[in-house]
Amino acid sequence: MSMLYLTEQNASVRLDDQTLLVNIPEDKQTGREAHRVRVPLGKVHQVVVYGNVTLTTPAIAALLEQKAEITYLTRFGKFVGRVSGDDHKHGQLRLIQRRAHDDPTLALHVATACVRSKLHNQRTLLLRSNRGQNDGHIGAAAEIIGQLMKRLDDLPSEAGPPPDPSRPQAETASGSLLGLEGSAAAAYFGVYGDLFINEWQGVFTGRHKRPPTDPINALLSYGYVILTNQAVAAAQIVGFDPYVGFLHSTQYGKPALALDVIEMFRVPIVDSVVLTLLNNRMLCPDDFEEGLGSWRLTDAGRKVFLQKYEERLNTEIIHPVFKTKVTYRRCLELQMRLLSRWLLGELKRFREFHTR
Repeated sequence: MSMLYLTEQNASVRLDDQTLLVNIPEDKQTGREAHRVRVPLGKVHQVVVYGNVTLTTPAIAALLEQKAEITYLTRFGKFVGRVSGDDHKHGQLRLIQRRAHDDPTLALHVATACVRSKLHNQRTLLLRSNRGQNDGHIGAAAEIIGQLMKRLDDLPSEAGPPPDPSRPQAETASGSLLGLEGSAAAAYFGVYGDLFINEWQGVFTGRHKRPPTDPINALLSYGYVILTNQAVAAAQIVGFDPYVGFLHSTQYGKPALALDVIEMFRVPIVDSVVLTLLNNRMLCPDDFEEGLGSWRLTDAGRKVFLQKYEERLNTEIIHPVFKTKVTYRRCLELQMRLLSRWLLGELKRFREFHTR
């Protein structure tokens, strides 16, 4: 099962037996010739539509019947909406999820696991990238993150309610957790730009989201949007409500649970892909465009990013919990399943996702 990215403007998709027939028209401006692409329906588990692309009603219905989600983005990657089939019928899990959300102590356990995993993966990437550089600034940032991880030991690290939970203590610890996460982010992104070579040196001076103030920030923001959409789909597959989380606040239209879980995957998937693309000159400055102080990928650059992103998702690793080979794509769903099993009382603790 894979994702289908529809990026060609004015394309149309219709159902042809058990195949999605993608009709891509001629584009005289870019020199693109009209052509067709056939995609087996059974191999698609999610569709991402960019801009002006038309899906016929039979095509949409066939996708929804096989539980494939359709996500609509603008041409430049801004989220517009999502179409999915019948919600998962696991009512018991959703009830327990909401109870845990309302319990500061239980919510803190999940939030701590997400942050601990994030810090571990940030430190791992810095140490790995610094092996050949021996940069003192990068090493110092990794050391700071390591010290912050030790301070997490003062917070509940293993997901399971303590003997005598104290809500006021949990609420105070939650504030401390966010402070530790913020300090780690400052250290990490303070040197992330130092990991780039060639013409990308000095381009990234810090994390800026709205708007992305340079091409590297544009890549990070774009990748995080795609990753969040996949986490939403994984949450729905397992039976969760993706809008009720534990680390991120619950607000209208905000997929808090998906944002919680991707904290474990931002670094090994998106941040790593960005480094690979730029340090290997797979993207160049011409693959970006700037308007009103905001940077974004061109259509050509977006295709390159998505190709490398998909390659990363399909990369196999040894899962830190199950000790078997799985893809990063599968890891995202497995993390949701581990969380569900802990909430249902089938596991003693919620296991974190660490990379080596």
